[in-house]
Amino acid sequence: MATLLRKLCESATLKRSGSNPNPPSPSSSAEARLAAPLGAFEPLPGDVLMQIVLLVGPKHAAKLCLVCKTWRDRVSDNALWAHFLQTRHPLSALFAETALSSGYPLPSLASQNSSCVSLQHVYALRERLPPSVVIDGGSGYCKFGWSKGASPSGRFATFLEFGNVETPMYTRLRHFFATIYSRMQVKPSSQPVVVSIPICHYDDTESAKASRQQLKEAIYAALFDMNVPAVCALNQGTLALYAANQTSGIAVNIGFQVTSIVPILNGKVMRKVGVEVVGLGALKLTGFLREQMQHNNISFESLYTVRTLKEKLCYVALDYEAELLKDTQASFEAVEGLFTLSKERFQTGEILFQPRLAGVRAMGLQQAIALCMDHCYSAELAGNSDWYKTVVLSGGTACLPGLAERLEKELHSLLPPYMSNGIRVIPPPFGVDTAWFGGKIIGSLSTFPGPWCTTKKQFRQKSKLNRVW
Repeated sequence: MATLLRKLCESATLKRSGSNPNPPSPSSSAEARLAAPLGAFEPLPGDVLMQIVLLVGPKHAAKLCLVCKTWRDRVSDNALWAHFLQTRHPLSALFAETALSSGYPLPSLASQNSSCVSLQHVYALRERLPPSVVIDGGSGYCKFGWSKGASPSGRFATFLEFGNVETPMYTRLRHFFATIYSRMQVKPSSQPVVVSIPICHYDDTESAKASRQQLKEAIYAALFDMNVPAVCALNQGTLALYAANQTSGIAVNIGFQVTSIVPILNGKVMRKVGVEVVGLGALKLTGFLREQMQHNNISFESLYTVRTLKEKLCYVALDYEAELLKDTQASFEAVEGLFTLSKERFQTGEILFQPRLAGVRAMGLQQAIALCMDHCYSAELAGNSDWYKTVVLSGGTACLPGLAERLEKELHSLLPPYMSNGIRVIPPPFGVDTAWFGGKIIGSLSTFPGPWCTTKKQFRQKSKLNRVW
């Protein structure tokens, strides 16, 4: 690579009269004037030149900008640096810089055009950007790690399991965050943090608003009291949407105890439109599978085994009635031995659509999403009228095979054509870690922590409420 770079640099020496120790003859001077700035590389097609620059890599490509104007123009091509960004920062690099760089909340107008952004400058900023800590509390368990990491570096219980019910929220959160920093072996004062806030799935009563505000204030207070320099706090639905390269749509989070259907427009939760809730979550599905296994005399020792079988063998049938007529038997070797399931495999996921199968009096997931879409359509909000037709799933249970396809089918049958045309359901882009990867996108922004963060000083100035924790 060093030899190739040297040859590229030497290609422009004819342009620099002072670089030749021997005085040029008149004929050679004329030849030099006629010589192209790219020298011996001039005859090569543009795509071949681009492949050569790709080979030398971003560090040496940046050096070529200093050789001559022609090389600088070629190296500054956004397509080249888009490739470098996707290679070195593969996670939604272009989406982050073109759609999220303006900060939160997002502007209501269309996002920036990528041609207006110098991706070479973005790459340089990202290389110098220190990593941030990304924490997704989750409703089942917590995921944490570095924004420059390929995946979460650790997992453990969510903050809801720290302390007991009588323990003040601030104390539980302080213990929760201190444990994370201890496991990551980093000082809280050294890096900013991106933290997910659980989706608050209650009606917009005054007490619900106060509870949401209290939780958010407690998260900020706990982190700033640990001397964290800056905090970016976003709800899990919004982060899941970002992980799917979307800023508007409906986020469906199948949590530990309930499922939340959250309409989000330009990064902002549309609470006035309506956040729907279904009283079914991962716990109910696991419990249902356990009951079915017990009913069929399938013995097991722990609930962990049942949960593992749900993850490995269960799926959602596209046509439930037709699936009942099929042979769906399959086996999995767990720690306790070999387990064989049959109809339990798809009946477990079916309770999301038919809660009565599990004895739950609630609307099905498809009905709750359709109701949310109807509210979005009736609201007639400014901007793209089809913004709500993108549905992004998140949560461990949302990873069940066939769930996205079944939801699309059900929504098309429930909604009129003018609402159902164009609907697409996106499975969890990064599986159970989808919300964490949404936080990673924010933590990797070249503009971070600027417009996305709240500093300790800003928090103290903004918050004048008495702490009740």
